[in-house]
Amino acid sequence: MTSSVPSELPTYDDVKDAAGRLHGLAIETPLLESPLFNDELGFRLLIKAEVLQRTGSFKFRGAYNRVSRLSPEERRRGVVGYSSGNHAQGVAAAAKLVGTPAVIIMPKDAPAMKIANTRAYGAEVVLYDRVNEDREAIGERISRERGLTLVHPFDDFHIIAGQGTGGLEIARAARARGLRLDAVLVPCGGGGLTAGLALALAEESPGTEVWAVEPAGWDDWKRSFASGKIERAGGHGSPFCDALLTPSPGVMTFAINRRLVRGALDVDDAAVMKAMALAWRHFKLVVEPGGAAALAAVLTGALPVKGKTVCAVCSGGNVEAAVFRTALERFA
Repeated sequence: MTSSVPSELPTYDDVKDAAGRLHGLAIETPLLESPLFNDELGFRLLIKAEVLQRTGSFKFRGAYNRVSRLSPEERRRGVVGYSSGNHAQGVAAAAKLVGTPAVIIMPKDAPAMKIANTRAYGAEVVLYDRVNEDREAIGERISRERGLTLVHPFDDFHIIAGQGTGGLEIARAARARGLRLDAVLVPCGGGGLTAGLALALAEESPGTEVWAVEPAGWDDWKRSFASGKIERAGGHGSPFCDALLTPSPGVMTFAINRRLVRGALDVDDAAVMKAMALAWRHFKLVVEPGGAAALAAVLTGALPVKGKTVCAVCSGGNVEAAVFRTALERFA
């Protein structure tokens, strides 16, 4: 797959601008660590706890940064977005805050909790079959028919800049402890969070490597980094990490990440489930499967980190009780 590089990409200054817009609305989530766990691991592990963010994931950052910039006429008409759940909730919450209607397209097999929460924020939810229907086509059709502004889940200037505000916080919290971060690992679907964090960290912590982490079988980033162009995933992965099931990188996110991200790692379902259990045991966090991917990569040694200081972003915590209970029963 080939795509031209957009003429304008977000920069560090756009991330800083987004931080100003989000001040007092987004939560500055903590950078957690467990000294006992560090001793056991043999390296210093920090957790960026975006599970504690508004709506339970990092997605609120980008969604509000985008939706709050609607013109008065766009705000009157409303927005439409598509998502398996976290972007859905972020857009719905942002729309409610700015007073604009929201239509969210979600797969029928999305976690029931994510569908219910999206509706609770006041959004109209349109369900689709992710196997036989194209969510982007549905979104474009609804946008055209109703005159709604389409809010893309990751390949959007202001979405990327908003997600990057978490990177400013990571760097600031590390400096406050006198730490130099060797690496930051990020759960990666479409790459918006990875791109935003990479933009922020390139300026705030230039010696820090940024790594994308994707579920095994959903290896579009690994393939794309290897070939130097946008590739599709192999398509043989499981749906366990539902928040990360994007078939290919975005044009904007790939343009940023191929320049600033060190590479991509992948993790299997068992490693993710174990990471969920260990996040609960050592950090008292409830993390959803996709949100635990980066932590899983660290704990499995996918990246050699012995004696180093690394940060794993736990990007979301919207998990069904039965799924979380299974992780605890198997590994806690």
